[in-house]
Amino acid sequence: MNYRISILLIVMLLTISSVAQPAEKRITRSEYIETYKDDAIREMHRSGVPASITLAQGILESGDGNSPLAMYANNHFGIKCHSGWKGKTMHIDDDEKNECFRKYKSVYESFEDHSEFLTTRSRYAFLFELKVTDYKGWAKGLKEAGYATNPRYPQLLIDLIERYNLHQYDQAEAPAQRTARVERVEEVIEEIEEQEEITPQQEPEEVKQPVSMQIYEVKSTDTLAAIAKRYDLTVEEIKSLNGLDSESVSVGQLLVVSK
Repeated sequence: MNYRISILLIVMLLTISSVAQPAEKRITRSEYIETYKDDAIREMHRSGVPASITLAQGILESGDGNSPLAMYANNHFGIKCHSGWKGKTMHIDDDEKNECFRKYKSVYESFEDHSEFLTTRSRYAFLFELKVTDYKGWAKGLKEAGYATNPRYPQLLIDLIERYNLHQYDQAEAPAQRTARVERVEEVIEEIEEQEEITPQQEPEEVKQPVSMQIYEVKSTDTLAAIAKRYDLTVEEIKSLNGLDSESVSVGQLLVVSK
């Protein structure tokens, strides 16, 4: 009897463990696009952020969904906690040591919060005047609004969108839909500006800078050791920066190559 109980307890513990731990298997870029394109399209219809932009940013900032932040916190856009965040958190070293990042119950919550991040901050309001099919305008506008410090950020997004045909998911809006969306965003911005006037002493929000680091795209002849040597890093440093468990890399993979 005790033997059976012990076996049962072991099975239960193994089951709980397998549910509690995230999958360690890396996914490819094609798998990332296929898995999350519907979430990006859904958010495009809800908020007006082009699906191609959402997917390209997710690919770039989560390492195709393989970064520790994506795997353990479902955070695909590197959004930090900020003062108003009430949800769960994950602390990792980024621009500073032990920084606070938002942790989500699902990947879709991360996509949803990414849309909210853009639609509820006045500096991005002008982007929603663009057509949802204008991915080039969006890519350049994000940089102008201060979303990223990397001067090549717009081109990185555009290259990803065109290489993987992500713009096929940017479905044109009817005039009435676009008018309604623009009006909705303008109302939100007005509410924010009114609130800022009422509480002028409010702590200023930190500008998000997710791509201040240098990014390298793996070529067919590259090895992790060669890349590390080129950027004056050790192999272990590159593995740590990118959440890699081995020295295996694939063509087209984006790697962070600066601390």
